[in-house]
Amino acid sequence: MDDDPAVAPPPTAAAPRRRRRWPVVTLVAVVVVAGLVAGLVVWLHRPPPPVLRPAGLAAGPATANSITFHWARPATGPLPDKYLILSDGRAAGTVAGTVTSYRKGGLTPASTYNYSVVAVRDGKRSPESDSLGMSTLTPPMSQARLQGRWSVYAKNIGHPHVNTNGTLSWHFIPVCRTGACDVVAHVKDGKRSFKLTLTRAGAVYRGHGVANFGGCGPHGSKIADPAAVKFRMRVKDAIGKGQAWVATSLTGTMTGSYKYVTSATFYCNAASFKATLSGTPA
Repeated sequence: MDDDPAVAPPPTAAAPRRRRRWPVVTLVAVVVVAGLVAGLVVWLHRPPPPVLRPAGLAAGPATANSITFHWARPATGPLPDKYLILSDGRAAGTVAGTVTSYRKGGLTPASTYNYSVVAVRDGKRSPESDSLGMSTLTPPMSQARLQGRWSVYAKNIGHPHVNTNGTLSWHFIPVCRTGACDVVAHVKDGKRSFKLTLTRAGAVYRGHGVANFGGCGPHGSKIADPAAVKFRMRVKDAIGKGQAWVATSLTGTMTGSYKYVTSATFYCNAASFKATLSGTPA
């Protein structure tokens, strides 16, 4: 009798795969690194702090030709690279970001100027500060220059025969380099002219000379009768022109005296007069 064939044993089931498990420490490290990277990305994209508007503008010392003002540093954040100074909206100068004051020279006396400040950092500008109005000092009349061409009205220029009023043309030279100075006045009365030196003492000018206002005697046969004249004039008003303080009006007196003169047919007695003067630039 044949033996039964051998029965093969049933196949065994495949062994299950083992899941890899990360150590807890490794997972925590990964989370921390990821957080740092995310924070770095956020930091890299954070906008720079704003350029703060300058504030606290206040006037400092002034002279007839200069002004000074200052302002406050930024309350927070970094300093600007520089400050841009504006005068009536136009650039007037710059100072470093560590400086909080500004002086401007070469200005006109008795004049008002408006300034504002803009902070600049990395090419970006802050809003413009409030405007600050400042005035240069008004010099005294004793410093006003008397220069250029003037029209001077003389009232009651006495003559041996008539009293007259008239306008004299004056030309004062030289132009003073600084402040006031003595001047030479070239005076014209119609076709006649004379000149005299005017010495200055404060706001008052004094001078004397000889003026020919017309001859003595009847028309057609007059003889020369020049008058010895003295002037006393005071600068009344002035304005700023450029960097100078320049006279714009004057008042004063002109006194004169005539000598006794005679010809073969007539004579003129000695006489004197006093005229009042008022003048403005021509």
